[in-house]
Amino acid sequence: MNRKRIWIGVTGAVMAAIAIAVAILYEPAIAPVAPPAPDSFDAQLKRDGARVVALGDCVVCHTAKDGRPFAGGLPLVTPFGTIYATNITPDPQTGIGAWSEAAFARAVRHGISRDDHLLYPAFPYVHFTRMSDHDIAAAYAYLMSREPVHAIAPANRLIFPLNFRPPVAFWNLLFLRPGPREADASHDARWNRGKLLVDGLGHCASCHSPLNAIGAEKAGHAFDGGIVDGWEAPPLNALDGAARPWTQAQLVTYLRTGRASEHGAAAGPMLPVTRDLATVPREDVEAIATYVLSLQKGAPRAVEPVASRAASPAAQRGAVLFNASCAQCHGTGSPMQTIGERPTLAFSTAVNAGTPRNAIQMILNGIAWHGEDAANYMPAFSGVYDDRQIADLVAWVRGAWSTKPAWPDAEPLVARLRKENSAR
Repeated sequence: MNRKRIWIGVTGAVMAAIAIAVAILYEPAIAPVAPPAPDSFDAQLKRDGARVVALGDCVVCHTAKDGRPFAGGLPLVTPFGTIYATNITPDPQTGIGAWSEAAFARAVRHGISRDDHLLYPAFPYVHFTRMSDHDIAAAYAYLMSREPVHAIAPANRLIFPLNFRPPVAFWNLLFLRPGPREADASHDARWNRGKLLVDGLGHCASCHSPLNAIGAEKAGHAFDGGIVDGWEAPPLNALDGAARPWTQAQLVTYLRTGRASEHGAAAGPMLPVTRDLATVPREDVEAIATYVLSLQKGAPRAVEPVASRAASPAAQRGAVLFNASCAQCHGTGSPMQTIGERPTLAFSTAVNAGTPRNAIQMILNGIAWHGEDAANYMPAFSGVYDDRQIADLVAWVRGAWSTKPAWPDAEPLVARLRKENSAR
């Protein structure tokens, strides 16, 4: 009986808190407008908007696999269910064509849609709120100048009670701090520009930070690393602890090309980010790199890589598979290294990580062919090797190229990741 009363009391308190939050944050719907003509916007403003949208990676999240750009439909898998990205083309029925600039700005800064419903924080408005008025206006001009696409996103599939939006108001009270931030006078202009991009428009902490029990970035752990789409987003504050500490030049090159000497190539969710950053001015990426490198915690550096160490039976089996399928690109003295100047696996972030997650994902998924950019290509082996064989491969790679402790048996993780990947 007492337990029942406690449960009723807690439920009542939560519902009261949500009601108060909704009352505090409620804003009425904003009237629809006729879609503005693309030529009604200043040409320079639209060019600025292309830069803003690329820095914000908008097309990455708002484009489904094989879908039209910005037309939505991409599934975003969260611990609470699946959210489908919305259509942000200027289609007036299914996109944002009927949105005024004021409605667009409110969504970006406060997470409230034109018709007054609360947006889920999978849309990173907690970071976008720091954008300047000019950047918001520029993004609006650019998006309203895209081709309208009539596309309805699938219905979200979230657990109760998060399939109702009012609880988001309470979440916003806890974690949303709206409005731009002032520059830090103790740092130079490039550092401040980098902080604005990393903490705001680029929303890097959304992926590279662990989340708490209700899906917000864990306080005090910004940039400590996270999990995105089954991949590990490595900690951005430990780049000095890599087998080869990252330099400014290497980080800029990586962010602009998707690969860096002595570190490797981007894959998974990070790869399309680098393709967006390749389109923005170099000074933006240099500012991002400057700020990220200022976050370092002084992590201990890994021991210098050594040649092969004693291998377990699993790793010995993996060696046979490696020589059959991988050595021609990744083996010592392979043309990719001697001619293509690609780094040894000893410097790979995935190989030196605390878990085999990214090494497994690389083997399962590879890196898809991308036009003329063949240098970043890697075939996928999900249909070639079974779970046990992939686990053996990662055991061999870890033992042969990393000086860090062996990973535990990876076969259960391979099976889980394969299942999760097929569901996306």
